[in-house]
Amino acid sequence: MTSIAAPTVTGVDTHAHIFERGLPLAGSRRYSPDYDARVTQYLAHLDRCGLSHGVLVQPSFLGTDNHYMVEALRRYPQRLRGTAVVERDIGAGELDALAEAGVVGIRLNLIGKTPEDYRSAPWQALFGELARRGWSVEVQRGIDDVASVITPILASGVAVVVDHFGLPKGAIDPDEPAHRELLALVAHENLWVKLSATYRCAATPEQARVSIARLCEAYGHGERLLWGSDWPHTRFEAQTDYEAQFSLMQTLLPDTDVRQRILVENPARLFKIDRSM
Repeated sequence: MTSIAAPTVTGVDTHAHIFERGLPLAGSRRYSPDYDARVTQYLAHLDRCGLSHGVLVQPSFLGTDNHYMVEALRRYPQRLRGTAVVERDIGAGELDALAEAGVVGIRLNLIGKTPEDYRSAPWQALFGELARRGWSVEVQRGIDDVASVITPILASGVAVVVDHFGLPKGAIDPDEPAHRELLALVAHENLWVKLSATYRCAATPEQARVSIARLCEAYGHGERLLWGSDWPHTRFEAQTDYEAQFSLMQTLLPDTDVRQRILVENPARLFKIDRSM
């Protein structure tokens, strides 16, 4: 484990994936990478953009085998946190081990899947355990029914993070019932939204600006918005890169105070990043 002083928090990228060819892949995957995205490459991107911290998100094609991500978290504990993919019946000891490595949440990638009954006792027990630990549950789901998916998760008391603007097609539109349902939920004290991967929403910069404005209006503030690069932009590698996504973020968040909240204050609070240095 690398042992260095904790860096001053200059910015947090809350959504990136690392992997290498040759790792065991999940049988139900929708994507198989043919290249490596190593933690050293990722940290180099952070350094070039003046960002101090990152949050690694377990990619779905690696399933619940989090060991590769955990190794990176242990190697760079001062700079990285993690969001794992776990089985519903994971034990407290396994959660303890993940927490010790720097994991601060779990992910539910529900794209192309039928959501389970998150009101059920086993799921509520897991969410309750995560809430007690101060973790979050990240949900990737299309906007057509994301509000109904996250409502029972929020009821458990755990923080919920909605990926990629909620995955609208274009801008979030309050005239659309499903969009309106999501906007109605964002005032909840435990609901967070990631401003990431506009390409997964087929959103232009102007549409992304509209979505941000509508989210801020619904929240009444910007204190539970986050930014993520979505590096290495799986399935969209030919369309963008890290520096382009960082530049787009600066364009979408021109107000320095708002950018400070979204890049530093909000993620440090949610992902347990020490700002005392």
